[in-house]
Amino acid sequence: MALTPPASPKFCGDAGQLPDSRIRLVLAGYIELTNVLGIGAYGTVYQARNVINGDQYAVKALNKAGLDSRQRDFQKREIELHFQASRHESVVSMHKVIDTPDCTFVVLEYCPEGDLFAKITEEGHYIGSDQKIRNVFLQILRAVAYCHEIGIYHRDLKPENVLVKDNGFTVKLADFGLATRESLTSDFGCGSTFYMSPECQDTNPHPLACYRSAPNDVWSLGVILVNLTCGRNPWKRASMDDSTFKAFRKNPRFLQTILDITDDCNAILARIFDPNPETRITVQELILVMENQPRLTKHSAPEPLTPEHSPLQQTAQAVYYNSEPVFEALPSPRYPVSHQAFRQQQQLQTPLPSPPASAVCTPQQSTYTPQVQSPASYYQAPVAGFQTFASPWNRCGAYLSQFTAPQGHQPYWTFAH
Repeated sequence: MALTPPASPKFCGDAGQLPDSRIRLVLAGYIELTNVLGIGAYGTVYQARNVINGDQYAVKALNKAGLDSRQRDFQKREIELHFQASRHESVVSMHKVIDTPDCTFVVLEYCPEGDLFAKITEEGHYIGSDQKIRNVFLQILRAVAYCHEIGIYHRDLKPENVLVKDNGFTVKLADFGLATRESLTSDFGCGSTFYMSPECQDTNPHPLACYRSAPNDVWSLGVILVNLTCGRNPWKRASMDDSTFKAFRKNPRFLQTILDITDDCNAILARIFDPNPETRITVQELILVMENQPRLTKHSAPEPLTPEHSPLQQTAQAVYYNSEPVFEALPSPRYPVSHQAFRQQQQLQTPLPSPPASAVCTPQQSTYTPQVQSPASYYQAPVAGFQTFASPWNRCGAYLSQFTAPQGHQPYWTFAH
């Protein structure tokens, strides 16, 4: 296992000099720093311009002074993973990295409208506009799906880490400071509390305990969907100590009593907020559902047309009426389907290779066999016999004592055995 992300360094005035002192500094002969956009523990974010053609950039100045070798390694990992993910159109582009003795300057795409959090909370954007919510959420989903495909897990998905352009129609995933390549991780408590999955919150884990990174990202995406549709969080913490989350665990329709969401949206959230990460919906499945989801909120306003500058290539209506949606789940026993549905598609399905095993994770990963999921199963509980876990390793049972899993599958925490 890789080491847990280090604590932020003590703020020291941007490596001993005021952030404003770099204003008018020209990098690489053509990138001029013009304004301070934000200041954090690791450095400063500047607005910059290309003195040749006038293009705008955001430049993240990452301090080197005062960092130990471990903190510098995490800085390098953040830059590397962000660079690889930025090949996707819905991830903030990385134009250049300029290394100096005391600072690393990362030249990024500039998003003038700030982050998604401010767009939701300060401007009241998206609420009541189902099509705009769906378009924006699909962009985030596709960015996360691409990251998962290339083996990158964000682990800090939240509106503050999503930047906005084009009057809120275009969003870009950013900030890979907590990202990892580990599909199984032991970094419990990694991320932001509002967006953490239950399995990520084990306060006293066994030394060999771990959880899956991909389902943890999916849980965070569900909280972002609630942010977009209702302008609030569903709960403060996904723990049985939280009264709202506890009520949701007892009654799957509880969210409809406090949120203005449709039955279909509630069904989607039920699949996302599945407390068992082994049966939680995947990002790819969630994309298919959202592409064909007409209503999310009960009192949505008339939907505007998608602007030409939006990266969404076709609206959900075009997908639904002009083509035949093919509902094919990712091949994994974590999403069991009926035996009949599997037999019907087994001859038509080309088996996909097993995912690469983690080179740094101690637990041994199991291989799996491709399976196919029926369209109806997106809104239904998995078709499988369930047994209550009976294991002395049920540490997360302190939060969710009613965890169940398909027959023949190990509880997720037993992967550490």
